[in-house]
Amino acid sequence: MVALFGFEIKRKAEIERGKEEVTSFVPKETDDGSLVVAPAGAYGTYVDIEGSVRTEAELITRYREMALHPECDGAVDEIVNDSITLDNEEPVSLNLDDLDKVPGVTKKVKDILNEEFTNIIQLLRFHQRGYDIYRHWYVDGRLYYHAVIDEKDPKKGIQELRYIDPRKIRKIREVEKIRIPGLGLQNQTAASEPVVTKTKNEYYVFNERGFGTQSIGNRSSPQATTGLRIATDAIVYVPSGITDPSGSMVVSYMHKAIRPLNQLRTLEDATVIYRLARAPERRAWYIDTGSLPQMKSEQYVSDIMVKHKNRQVYDATTGEIRDARKFLTMLEDYWLPRREGGKGTEVETLPAGQNLGEMDDVLYFQKKLYRSLNIPYERLDTQSIFNSGRPSEITREELKFAKFVARLRLKFCELFIKTLERQLILKNLTTYDDWLQIRDRIRFDFQKDSHFEELKDNEILTGRLETLNLIAPWIGRFYSNAYVRRKVLQQTDENVEEQDKAIEQELDNPQYQQPLPGEEIPEQQGQDDQPQDEAPPGEIPFESGADDRSPKPGEAKIKLAEKIYSQLKKVKDPSPKERKRLEDAAEVLARAGQRAA
Repeated sequence: MVALFGFEIKRKAEIERGKEEVTSFVPKETDDGSLVVAPAGAYGTYVDIEGSVRTEAELITRYREMALHPECDGAVDEIVNDSITLDNEEPVSLNLDDLDKVPGVTKKVKDILNEEFTNIIQLLRFHQRGYDIYRHWYVDGRLYYHAVIDEKDPKKGIQELRYIDPRKIRKIREVEKIRIPGLGLQNQTAASEPVVTKTKNEYYVFNERGFGTQSIGNRSSPQATTGLRIATDAIVYVPSGITDPSGSMVVSYMHKAIRPLNQLRTLEDATVIYRLARAPERRAWYIDTGSLPQMKSEQYVSDIMVKHKNRQVYDATTGEIRDARKFLTMLEDYWLPRREGGKGTEVETLPAGQNLGEMDDVLYFQKKLYRSLNIPYERLDTQSIFNSGRPSEITREELKFAKFVARLRLKFCELFIKTLERQLILKNLTTYDDWLQIRDRIRFDFQKDSHFEELKDNEILTGRLETLNLIAPWIGRFYSNAYVRRKVLQQTDENVEEQDKAIEQELDNPQYQQPLPGEEIPEQQGQDDQPQDEAPPGEIPFESGADDRSPKPGEAKIKLAEKIYSQLKKVKDPSPKERKRLEDAAEVLARAGQRAA
């Protein structure tokens, strides 16, 4: 086997069972656009990638040219701005809540994952270049990074992530076809026996000159398809997940906008030409040439044209008036000879074009272009203003666009997943088998600059609480608490268990100990000057006898005061609010002791 550049991660499953665990008659479905080749030649492969690679390189160049068009640039900018928000906070963070379901995952494991993810964000310089990285991936439809490591000490992990032009690299997959005798139709030859495809090897080919075409004289010939073979683990490859109908080439999310953009360009050019040609009013000169011969008639008309034509123009560069009669434009007047016997010399004015301000056809193809890019047309209306109204007023197009951005984010997160996998395995922080258990449970939270999601969540919560207030009098009679929590508040079993644990923990925390209505601990200022037989202002007198009108705390208030006093007594440096609550609780307990004595 030919040696590959870069590092390879030896996975236990591949060493023991090989890369293909089972044999199937259906080829493995991939969306990375790898070029499939068959074993042949001295080096074990025969790479014939002139056609598809050349087309892919040209397609990427076309995508980049499309992104320079004002309409496409505005649409791509809207998508990237909604996907990536680069403010003071983290643009993307790691969400490890689902790892609690995986046995053996401790807080230390989560801390390691968060630390390594932070290192990856720093290697990508995502705070400064997040917008450009996401835009490259969206426009080109693929993203390549070379994971550079220290070959002398691979345990240091990835030292640098270097961007690779997608036009200069291509993924190759070697497959081996195995014939299965005895499973085909009867009386068939050995050449027509069914075969199954098995992946033999995968690697990348890098060529500094790219895989396009070069011109030799008047002909174009493909460039050399040879290049440096690189191990798959050394390259972080993030495709768009969309392929052409044949499944052999990855296309960008802008691919479906090629036709609408070409139509819009053609119509805009035709509109400009039509307006330039039809905007001015023209004159038709009918020159009476009498009975002159044809040659002299044409000469006479030419003399009249020179005599009446005035082509003096203003030169903005020099500030001079110059004669431009030698230039012939498409806006000249019409000069027509008229024979003897007809009317004499006559000049008529031809009307200009009508309805030159109609732009409905251009706006139609503009909307079609935005629709192909999944952009709500209202967003690109320069006269529209930002409306932070209720989510119920959000259009359906905005909801579809929000879901589209969520799908883009999910696909783009493969960049973090693949990089994090290589980082953890290189540093011996996890094994490949352990990584497979936690990989699908790692989530990424993107920062949101728009408060649309917050408004939507608040409105949903408000509606649930209003329903809860309406159904509260009937809880315990027609509805159970479990039914209200699951149907009205939409709490899952996990949410119920989580909230119950939190409530139980907060019962022992004095910060969340709020007395019930009517049982507030009164402020005890100035009570020493008051007679013992009168209740302080705001204090509810308690019965201690038929004629005893002095205040006596109830049992619930005494228990609450004991709990607050015992908790706050342990605080070494209480805050002024906690100190005041401690004094109130001590006063209540002292008065209760006096009454008991």
